Amino acid sequence: MSRQATIERNTLETQISVTLNLDGSGKGQFQTGIPFLEHMMDQIARHGLIDLEILAKGDNHIDDHHTVEDIGICFGQAFSKALGNKKGIVRYGHAYVPLDEALSRVVIDCSGRAGLEFNATFTRDKIGTFDTELFQEFFQGFVNHAQISLHIDNLKGRNNHHIIETIFKAFGRALRMSIEPDPRMQNIMPSTKGVL
Repeated sequence: MSRQATIERNTLETQISVTLNLDGSGKGQFQTGIPFLEHMMDQIARHGLIDLEILAKGDNHIDDHHTVEDIGICFGQAFSKALGNKKGIVRYGHAYVPLDEALSRVVIDCSGRAGLEFNATFTRDKIGTFDTELFQEFFQGFVNHAQISLHIDNLKGRNNHHIIETIFKAFGRALRMSIEPDPRMQNIMPSTKGVL
């Protein structure tokens, strides 16, 4: 079973292409014009063992908001398309990831229902030139189109870079766990409803 997808989205604000392979080896290629986001997307690819390519052009001369949100949307659409009907997957995933003083927890349910709980407090408005409030926008765009429930909790941390890096690494690892084939489930839907 091939779990791959490509999504293209063209609006007056952004032009984005996302290609992913859920059964990859962690390779990432990114051209978004937003270096810090590319660094974080690379964490998802490497820790999620997802091959991920993102090409994006946006109205970054205004700010990064539209590009970041639309990348989240396209990533969510590609994820949903590649995952297919969800038969035989583990469905749930979780991870705790530390980085020096920072510690974050991410829990995922590939439930077919969009829900985001994002609990992280930043001590600065920016990491480099990147607005910290855009991290939640990225995950909201992803969740809305991937149709998953996602809980993100930063448990400890002082350094904003460390905090967000633990979140993205934990997200990649939890995502990987949730989409793994469960050999005991095979073609069974992991829900008592019979559908996700």
